[in-house]
Formats: sequence, structure tokens, C-alpha cells
Amino acid sequence: MRQFLKASALLASAALALTACGGTGGSAESGADDPLIVYTNSNGDGRAEWLTEQAAEAGFEIEVVGQGGGDTTNKILAEAGNPVADVVFGLNHVYFNQLVDADTIEPYTPEWSEEIDPELGDASGDGNYWPLVQQAILLTYDADRIDAADAPSDWLDLWNDPAYAGKYQSEQGMGAATIQIVMSGILTRYADPEGEMGISEEGWAEVEKYFSEGNPAVPDVDAYQRIVDGEIDYSQQASSGIPGKEEAFGFEVGVVEPEVGVPFVVEQVGIVKGTDQLEDSQDFIDWFGSAEVQAEWSGEFDSMPVNQGAIDQADPSIVEFHEGLTRQDIDWEFVTENLGGWVEKIELEYVG
Repeated sequence: MRQFLKASALLASAALALTACGGTGGSAESGADDPLIVYTNSNGDGRAEWLTEQAAEAGFEIEVVGQGGGDTTNKILAEAGNPVADVVFGLNHVYFNQLVDADTIEPYTPEWSEEIDPELGDASGDGNYWPLVQQAILLTYDADRIDAADAPSDWLDLWNDPAYAGKYQSEQGMGAATIQIVMSGILTRYADPEGEMGISEEGWAEVEKYFSEGNPAVPDVDAYQRIVDGEIDYSQQASSGIPGKEEAFGFEVGVVEPEVGVPFVVEQVGIVKGTDQLEDSQDFIDWFGSAEVQAEWSGEFDSMPVNQGAIDQADPSIVEFHEGLTRQDIDWEFVTENLGGWVEKIELEYVG
């Protein structure tokens, strides 16, 4: 049954252009015939292809299935009775906590566990998941065209200052991790134990204005292409994607740094409970999270690693950039408890 589900998932993913395939065989240690199925929301900008090729060189045949963080989480939850994936990475700890609560993650302590700050991973100490990459979620713009003095000082300026109305991209779906973190960073400023799902009326009004005053995202059109075309001036962006965007679209990216700081998330990796390739999954995580591979991943995709050995090898400018950002103080436990309800309310009442 699981073999059929795996094949069906891969065919569907390929049809949707969400799957990157490759490799030459199973893990070198086990000689498994089936590829490892790797779910992720960190497959864009060539990541899936690079990981597939590098894993094959290391002796792993993998199939990468990518979609938004919320969608990936929901997919694993839906498949809990008949798991398709073996490994999942890229999700932040909010999503992983949802998966752990649903008993869909298999604890494992990787070989590189002592090379990372444990506070960045599973707060329970049970080793359900482990950190790989740090990401800042940012509001960005074309710094070659817009002076920093003319840019907004905060997300809230976008819909409260008429100067920016209609000049920023408002996302039209809540399935991706980035927009969910943007909304979390806004809503948690208005925490109210008496409010709906812990948020005051003022907070929900701010979210409503984000959608009503924004310029809706266009399907299959990169926000940065819209900036180049003059349709919008501002867009959300995860920090590791900035260098690639600058190269692809030919302008220097400016970053808005609100006084409250910017949301930081940590992408994690874990094993899906019920995998029939447990040993291979463990070996893959040992390889992927190692200092050597994470340093190569950082060099290829400008990410900020958490493995200290990889940090030591990373481009100093990447390390300095991330360390120079002020981190927004967010109660992630509060977010974990309420995110599902927030997303549902936003999709039903505000999106579109």
C-alpha cells in the first residue's frame, strides 16, 4: 500500500512541477531499492535539483516533493495513517510542533547534534527534530530605485500610510510558510487574552487592511518581476533568497528593519514516523546536516547555517548580515497554539 501511495504521490508531484528527481540508488549502507521521499518547503531556486544531485554522489537516491510550509505540514498530517514521506526538512518549529503533537515524527539524534545550539531545535529536549538553517522574514524593495529614507519603517506603514497603498504585494494564499510568519509577526503585537483567538480587534483590523490596501499577487509571476515592471515597490522575502533575487533581477535589494525587529525562523529536519526506511533516513540526516554539506548548501544558496562548523566556513557577509538584524520577540508557543485558527480566519474572511 505504501509503495503504491509513494508512486502516486511522485507522479502527481511531477505533473505539478513540484518534484525534482535524480540519484542512482538507495543509501550506500543499506542498498535499499526505493528512493527516500523527502518533503520540503525549501525546494525553490534550484535547491531540489542540487540536493538530489549531491545526495546521489553521497550514495542516496531521493525524490524531493516540495510545496508551501503549511501545505507540507497538512500533507503529512493527512497521510499519517499511510505515510508517504520518509524525511521532511525546511519546516520551522511551529510546523514541526504540530507534527509532533499529531505523533507523525520519529525522534532521532543525528551525529552532528553537538555542533548546533540545542535551543534552536526541539524545545522539549526529546530530539524530535533538529535545526539546519536560520531565516529572517523581511520586507524588501529595489534599493537602486527607492531611497531608504523614502521606504516604510515597518510593515504597518504599508497599509496605514496612503503613500504606500497599492504599492506592495499582498499574498493571496496562506499555504506558504513566509506569509504565515509575516502574519504571525503582525498579530502577536496585538495579543489579547480576551480577543478572538488571543488577538485584539485592532490586530484583526490590521490584517484586514493588509489585504484591502495591497496589490494582489499574480499567479506564477515572481514579485520581483513585478517590482522590475513597476507594478509594486515592496514584497516579502526570506533572507537566503535575497542574493539570488539580486542576481536574477538586476537590482540591489533594500531591507526594512522595523523597530520591533524582524521575525526569525529556523528550518528544521526530522524523520516521518512510519517510514519503512528508518536507517536510510537517519543516514541521510547525518549527511545533510553535517558541517561539510551545510557549508556547501550555504555557499550555493546564501543561507545562514546553524551548524557551527558550517558557520565557520560560511561567507562572512552572510553571517554579518543575519547577526546585524534585530530579532522580533515572538511568543512561538502562542503562535503554535493559534496559527491554524488564524490561517483559517484569514483565508475565510480576508483573502481575495
